[in-house]
Amino acid sequence: MIRYVAYFRVSTARQGQSGLGLEAQQAAVRNFVGTEASIVAEYVEIESGRKNARPQLQAAITQAKQENAVLLVAKLDRLARNVAFLATLMESHVRFKAVDLPAADEFTLHILAAVAQKEATAISTRTRDALAAKKARGFQLGTPANLTEEAREKALASLQHNAQTNLNNRQAAQLAMLLRATGVTLREIAARLNESGYRTRRGKAFHPMGVKRLLIK
Repeated sequence: MIRYVAYFRVSTARQGQSGLGLEAQQAAVRNFVGTEASIVAEYVEIESGRKNARPQLQAAITQAKQENAVLLVAKLDRLARNVAFLATLMESHVRFKAVDLPAADEFTLHILAAVAQKEATAISTRTRDALAAKKARGFQLGTPANLTEEAREKALASLQHNAQTNLNNRQAAQLAMLLRATGVTLREIAARLNESGYRTRRGKAFHPMGVKRLLIK
């Protein structure tokens, strides 16, 4: 029986206390494990995805090694959005798996992490440039401290949703290109993307024509 050490990450203390995001991760992991395997330990980290110093993750890695278990996360972006960090993780020689990409090998994970890092940098740059352009046109930029808690949460949720949609699309395209380069058909690529949980920008399942559009972007 395969043994797993589950690692969950949420970005804020509020998410950790309310279960927002955490419950979805736990449900995905437990559904993946089913009855054919076991979870020997669970670790929850409240930390930014861009920071590499995460004590709970380090503890999870240590226990996974001791238990000869597999480190399991619900989504790859819960592990890292930084190539150097992911490389360090793999150099630790701990076995790990992401529920959203169960068949991914180390090379695929490197590629997806590189895409995620590039996208995070691009989002930061676009946001900074957009704010500078608005300010130059005379717009009065709001101060987050003057916004209501509800307004801040809505704005953050919108930004995170848009960023994640864009990131998922880029990751899907990158994976499609990798598979196509090895001779996999469009139909098989569509099936692989759907099995891995990827969806089109409209939230639909991928079909061969949709994969073709991904490849020519």
